Amino acid sequence: MSMVSFAMSHFSSTLSFNFPTKIPHHTTFSRYTKSFTITTSASLDYSTDKSTVSLKTSNWQWKFKDKSIKIYYEEHGNESDGPRKNILMIPAISDISSVEEWRLVAKDIIQRSGNANWRATIVDWPGLGYSERPKIDYNADVMESFLVDFILDQNTPVSSLTEDLVIIGGGHGATLAIRAAKKGLVKPTAIVAVAPTWSGPLPIHFGRDSKTESRYKLLRDTLRSPVVGWMMYKLTVSNKEFMRHQYKSHIYADYANVTSAIIDSRHELTKMKGARYAPASFLTGLFDPVKTREEFLELFEGLEDKVPVLVVSTSSARKKSKAEMEALREAKGVSKFVEVPGALLPQEEYPYLVARELYSFLQNII
Repeated sequence: MSMVSFAMSHFSSTLSFNFPTKIPHHTTFSRYTKSFTITTSASLDYSTDKSTVSLKTSNWQWKFKDKSIKIYYEEHGNESDGPRKNILMIPAISDISSVEEWRLVAKDIIQRSGNANWRATIVDWPGLGYSERPKIDYNADVMESFLVDFILDQNTPVSSLTEDLVIIGGGHGATLAIRAAKKGLVKPTAIVAVAPTWSGPLPIHFGRDSKTESRYKLLRDTLRSPVVGWMMYKLTVSNKEFMRHQYKSHIYADYANVTSAIIDSRHELTKMKGARYAPASFLTGLFDPVKTREEFLELFEGLEDKVPVLVVSTSSARKKSKAEMEALREAKGVSKFVEVPGALLPQEEYPYLVARELYSFLQNII
């Protein structure tokens, strides 16, 4: 049984847990009118130009309060002539979050010929992916602060590019980027939100009130505890069968695309020191950028006539997640809305279809 399923079974029955309690310039929109398209092909085979793509991996030290946290990132580019344009790709936030979900999309975009040469930087969130996972109080404000710092700090690969930077994010990561832009903390050239979400696994099912919030806190504290928390995490999240079920139930649309290589890769990430701290916050809603759909829509509305925004929805997301994506179809601030095959990670399951939509959008903002 997965950690999510385990928690949900307790919520749906008694709403209690039997756990010990101690334990960062804008563009014009003359060429952008709102449009909607649907991609119906589900093919994973898509050929592109075979130009060489270089890959550089590195780490950045993020100064957070009294800690220095090592952040993993990758730079994908080529040596072609012509003006260079820059992309920052941020993964969806979850217990399986990783730069890996964007690699094929980045490579495909960079390989394409066009009016610009794209360079993509993919960064892992603190506490997730290949970044360090210290025991800090992870929440949406912490993640937003990290994203802003990464974009503005002079020692990151995008530091001098804030006046010409497209941010592409998945899930909660996309919504946090939208929130930061609405606040004026970052000023990207454009933003792409792929399968955007705003509610964690428990809040989307059980809502938020004083009783559920206290139960969420109890579960979160238990998962963060030294002994019981690690045991629970190993039995649920750090478990290949759990991951396979998770991918098949709601992360991917097609069972056949859930390969052993993907499961093995994600399983290794769950073995890292401190792996359970950030997922405990995600599960219980602390990473949620907003609390209601109305607030979700207001984030996008705040970028109307300021920043071009592409929303990439999916055809096979679960009912509640799909409803939130669909709410953006005619929302103010959304310049273009498209739908592709997939569920919550279309960029990983159908990377070339996602890359095609992204590249088309990017060509219109050059």
